Amino acid sequence: MNPHEDGAKRDVSATLLKVLVHRRTERGMRLEPFASRCVRAGEVHELVATDHTDTAEGARIDRVGFLGFAEITAAGVVDRGDEVWIGPRRVGVVLGFDACHTPNHYNVLIHADPAPTGRELALRPEEPVVFRQGSPGTVAEVFRTPSAENVEECPK
Repeated sequence: MNPHEDGAKRDVSATLLKVLVHRRTERGMRLEPFASRCVRAGEVHELVATDHTDTAEGARIDRVGFLGFAEITAAGVVDRGDEVWIGPRRVGVVLGFDACHTPNHYNVLIHADPAPTGRELALRPEEPVVFRQGSPGTVAEVFRTPSAENVEECPK
C-alpha cells in the first residue's frame, strides 16, 4: 500500500477451488512490474507462497510453496502488501504477480517465511480466501510481519 496514493478499499473475496501440495527451489518466476492488479468475479488465480522479498521488476522468484487455486467471488484490486487470509489463517502478504500463465491466470505471489504448501497449512477446497488491505509501511516493514498464523477468525 502506498499511503500517499491509496485510499481505503474493500476486501477482495475468493473461494479455494483446488489445494496444491508441492514446492520448488528453482521455479524461475519473474515479478511483474505492477504493484496491483484488478480482478473480476469468476476469475481463477493461483496462490503461491515464497520467502523472497525483492519487489523489483523482473526479480526472480525460485523458492515457492504452492497453496492452491482460488476463484474470485467479489471483484476488486489486489495490491502488494495486502494481507492474505485463507479460512482462519493469515498466510502472508502479497509480494506481487507472475504472469507466466496469462491469459489463463496470474500467479499471486504471497510472502510467507517459511513458504508453506497447501498441505502444510491443511487447506481444504471451499475455504474462503480474503485479500485485505495491508497497513501502510515500507516494503521491509510489510514483509517482516508474521505469516501463517492461526487465529479464531479473519478480523474485519
